[in-house]
Amino acid sequence: MNLELTGTTSSKINQALVDGRRATGSPATGMVLTLVIVTDEENCHDAVKAAADASHEHPCRILTVVRRRRRSETRLDADVQVGTGETVVLRLHGDLADQADSVVLPLLLPDAPVVVWWPADAPADPAADPLGALAQRRITDAYAVAEPLQDLAARAATYTPGDTDLAWTRLTPWRSLLAAALQQARSDVTSAVVESEPDNPSAELLARWFAARLKVPVERVVTGGPVVTAVRLRTAAGEIHIDRPAGGVATLSIPGQPTRVLALKVRTTAELIAEELRRLDPDDAYAGALRANVGSVADKGVSNAPQPVA
Repeated sequence: MNLELTGTTSSKINQALVDGRRATGSPATGMVLTLVIVTDEENCHDAVKAAADASHEHPCRILTVVRRRRRSETRLDADVQVGTGETVVLRLHGDLADQADSVVLPLLLPDAPVVVWWPADAPADPAADPLGALAQRRITDAYAVAEPLQDLAARAATYTPGDTDLAWTRLTPWRSLLAAALQQARSDVTSAVVESEPDNPSAELLARWFAARLKVPVERVVTGGPVVTAVRLRTAAGEIHIDRPAGGVATLSIPGQPTRVLALKVRTTAELIAEELRRLDPDDAYAGALRANVGSVADKGVSNAPQPVA
């Protein structure tokens, strides 16, 4: 069921959701959380699609907040979709744009966790934001801003348990491979190198993670990309090396073992959101990496061409 409501209220939207569930025979009891997306019109379609794809794994109510602060009458419009899941796009006009929490609060699933996701233009302190204060988990994306490394510095200054960033989520396959490689190598790491395109927030977080967990010098090397292209862990037995110059295939080299070819693809936003919705507890590893410091960045040849994400 699709329904457009103009000049509506939260109570009318709630009633539309109830009517839609009755019409489709889709109960709300199977939903495990409420996902609130705070975005603009430009990013709305892609964000809602990614969330809808993620909801196949995590049934949830999706509430999308689009603020329209341009001079206009104060009004709430809503697009309500009820089928296998529930999606509501809320367009807040005029002064109502500054009262999004009062609009969203009556639409949250009762007794269910809340996750807030800002695909772009997240607040400086997500936990202090009125919508972020409603959530157990707050998701930002440093890759979506003009100055990602400055954004990471701001995130470190305001970090609150429950905060996370998709730049960190993109590192999960890298971290898994590296952890497995270290178990096989059975040798202490003496230093590390992370190679990537310039100002890549995932590469920066990976370097900080090494500094926080391994307590070794970490070098950041800028290459032509795309994204994170290589990681080198130097040990007494030799070098552990993961190289992914392009595409979704990487090579893994471990001292004393043959080089292996592994899948290491760039994951979709839907896959990243689905991973984040699997855990709602604080991510201590992310917090440690966010607050760690690494040394200067070396230049190995930089390409200014736009590249895909991590």
